[in-house]
Amino acid sequence: MRSCCRFLAVISLSISALASDLTVRVLDPHSAAVPGAQVELFAGGSDRAAAISTTTGQGVVYFRDVPPGDLRVHVLAPGFAEQSRAVVNEGDVTITLILAVATETVTVSATRTAARSDESGASIESLSGAVLDTIRPVAANDALRFLPGAIVATSGQRGGLASLFVRGGDSRYNKVIVDGVPVNDPGGIFDFGTLPLFEDDRVEFLRGAQSTLYGSDAVSSVVQSWSRTGTTRVPELRFGADAGNYGTENGYASLAGANGAFDYNVFGNQFNTTGSGPNDDYSSSLEGVNLGAKLNEWASLRLRGRHDNSVSGVQNEWNFNGRNYFTEFGQNYIVAPDLDQRARQNNFLGSLEFSLHGPSRLQQQIEGYDYALHRTNTDSSHQPDRMSPFGDQDFQFNNVNYYTRAGFLYQGNYSELSWTQSTFGYEFEDEHGITGNLPNVSPGIRRNHAVFGQQMISFERFSLIAGGRFAHNESFGNKFAPRASLTILALNGGQFFSGTRLVFSYATGIKEPTFAESFGNGGGFPTVPNHFLRPEEARAFEGGFEQRFRANYSFSATYFNNLFRNRIDFNFLMAPNCPPQTSFCGQYVNINEAMAHGVETVFRARLSSRLSLNAAYTYTSSQVLKAPLAFDPILGAGRPLLRRPKQSATLLLDYGGRRWGSDLAGNFVGRRADSDFYGFNVDHAPAYVLVNAGGWYALTSRVTAYVSGENLLNQYHNEVVGYPALGINFRAGIRFRVGGD
Repeated sequence: MRSCCRFLAVISLSISALASDLTVRVLDPHSAAVPGAQVELFAGGSDRAAAISTTTGQGVVYFRDVPPGDLRVHVLAPGFAEQSRAVVNEGDVTITLILAVATETVTVSATRTAARSDESGASIESLSGAVLDTIRPVAANDALRFLPGAIVATSGQRGGLASLFVRGGDSRYNKVIVDGVPVNDPGGIFDFGTLPLFEDDRVEFLRGAQSTLYGSDAVSSVVQSWSRTGTTRVPELRFGADAGNYGTENGYASLAGANGAFDYNVFGNQFNTTGSGPNDDYSSSLEGVNLGAKLNEWASLRLRGRHDNSVSGVQNEWNFNGRNYFTEFGQNYIVAPDLDQRARQNNFLGSLEFSLHGPSRLQQQIEGYDYALHRTNTDSSHQPDRMSPFGDQDFQFNNVNYYTRAGFLYQGNYSELSWTQSTFGYEFEDEHGITGNLPNVSPGIRRNHAVFGQQMISFERFSLIAGGRFAHNESFGNKFAPRASLTILALNGGQFFSGTRLVFSYATGIKEPTFAESFGNGGGFPTVPNHFLRPEEARAFEGGFEQRFRANYSFSATYFNNLFRNRIDFNFLMAPNCPPQTSFCGQYVNINEAMAHGVETVFRARLSSRLSLNAAYTYTSSQVLKAPLAFDPILGAGRPLLRRPKQSATLLLDYGGRRWGSDLAGNFVGRRADSDFYGFNVDHAPAYVLVNAGGWYALTSRVTAYVSGENLLNQYHNEVVGYPALGINFRAGIRFRVGGD
C-alpha cells in the first residue's frame, strides 16, 4: 500500500512538472493591444474549455499550470472577427485579430456576451472607435443616422432634441446604455442630440424587441456605447482642437495608459457653436474616467464615470418646410423663432464592475451603477410674434425633470461546451425623481426587480437562442418577456456563393410608463395620477436570410412585423372626476394600438483590410389601429405613425490606413407624416438627402490633421416639421499625441 502511494505521488509530481504557464497576447491589425478580449483555452480536440479569461489593458492573458500537448486558443473580441488557433504550449503566444465583414464581427449586445453577429439571431450593427474618429460626431445622433434601420429626427440644429425611430417603434422604445449604465428617463425618453461620443471605443446598435435581456424600454432597439480603455505601457496624452463655420469651436484631451495589472483613461471635451440663426447656440462639456485593475488571473475590477453638461437655445417651431408665413381664416400669420427658450442638461453616471472569469467555465459579473439626470426647459418672457390660428404659442414656464436611477446587476455566463452557453442574471433598479413646472412638481419612486435567463446552442449548421425575463415593476406589477431565435446555415456554398443563412425570431418588448404618466406632470395642465397603468407592449416577429459572396461580401434581407399594444394616451376629464376646485383635467390611460411591418436590406463589403462599405435600404409601412382619444385627425386610426418614413437608405464608406483615413456617409429619409400642431395644416415633412464626409492625415507619427463636412449638398430640410436643420458646415483641426508606445 505504501509503495502504491509513493507511485501515485511520483506520477502526480511528474505531471505537475510537465505543466507550465501560457501567456496569450491579443493584438489588433495595427499591432495595438486589445483589452477585454475573451480568451478560451481548449486541450486537444475537447469541446469543453479548460480555462477562460479576459485580456488586461495591455492585451495579455495568463493561464497557469497548463497541461502539455496540443492546445487550441479561441478569442472573441468585440469589433473583430472570431479567431481560433491551434498552439503548442510554448509559453508565449501572440494572436493578431483581423477585421471582417460586419456579420462575422463579434458583438456583445445581441446575447449580452461576446458572440459572432451571424449566430446571434438578431440584426446588429456597430461603429468602431476608428470609424468614430473619422466621422467625428458632435453627438450620438450624428453617427446613428448612418446605420441601417435608424431614423433620426432632430428638432433643429446642434443640441436640439434628437429622437430615434426603429422599425416603426416609438421614440421611447430604445434602450440606451452608456458604459454599462441605463441612461433613459424612466419610461424610455432619451435625447440623442446631447450624448457626446468623445473617447468612445465602440457603439453597437441592436434592432428588434430585446426586453428579455434588457428589460423595459428595449422595445424596438438597444443602443450601447463603451469608453476607450488605456493600452500603452508609456502614458499617452492626446489633445487637439478644431473650428468651423457658425462659430464652432471644439477642444479635447485624454490621458490613457496601462501599467501591469492597471489601465486608465481620463478624458474631457468642450464644444461650442453659435448656430445659424437667433437662439440657435449650443454648448456641451464632457469629463470622463475609465479605470481598470486585473486583481489576479481570473478577477478584475473596473470603475467608470462620466459627467456631461449642455445648454442650447430652442427656436421652437417657426419654419415649416421653408415657410413661416400663412393665411388662415382670412388672417395673416408670420411665425418668428423663439428667442428666449433654453434647454439645459446636467448629467452624471458612474458604475463599478467586478468580473470573475474562470478559473472554471463560469464567468460572473457584479455591477452597481448610478445615473442622475437634471434637465430643465425654460421660457422667461412672453413673445407676441408667436401666434397661430390656435392662439398664443409663447408661454412662460420653467419645466424640470430630475431623475436618479440606481441599480445592481448580477450576470453569469456558463460555457458547458464550446457550442453551448447559458446566460442568467438578476437586476434591481431604484428609480426616483420629480417632473413638472416649478413651483409645482410631481414626485415619484419605483423599485423594480427582474430575473432573466437565456440558452444559446450553436451546433454545426444550427444556432438556437431561447430565453425569458420575469420582471416585477412597482407601477405595472409582474410581466414575462420571452424571446427565441433560430439561425440555419442552409448552404455552405462554394467560392462565389460562400454561405446562405436563414434567420427567424420571435420576441416581446415592454416599456414602463413615464413618471408624468404614472404620478402626474406637476403644474401646467392638471393631471390625475394613474398608478394602474400597464406597460406598453410589442409583439415582434422577423425572418430573413443572409447570402455571402467570396467571404468578404454579404447581402441580407429581413422582414419584420411589429404589433404595439397598450399604448398610452391622454384622456381629457371634466369635474367631478378632477381634483377639487378644478373644472377640467386629464389622465393617461392604456388605449391605443398600432402596427408596423417592412423589410430591411443591407449590403456589406470588406473591400480590403482597410476599406469597408455598408449600404442599406429600409421600407416601413405603419398604421394606427386604434386611437379613440386622438385630438388631431393626423393621429387617428388608419393614419401612418408620425415621423416614420416609408423609405429610407444609408451608406457608409470608410477607409482606415496607417497614414490617412476618410469616410463618405449618406442618409436618405423619405416623405413622412408630421404636423405643425399650430393649425397651419402642415401634415408632412418632405424627403431629404444628407451627405457627410471627413478625413485625417498623419503629418508625423505624433501630429494628425483632420477635416469634416456635413450636409455637403447644402439641402434645406426639416427633420421635424417647423425646425430647420443646419446647412452646409465644416470643421478642421489638428490633434497631437505625446508618449504612448
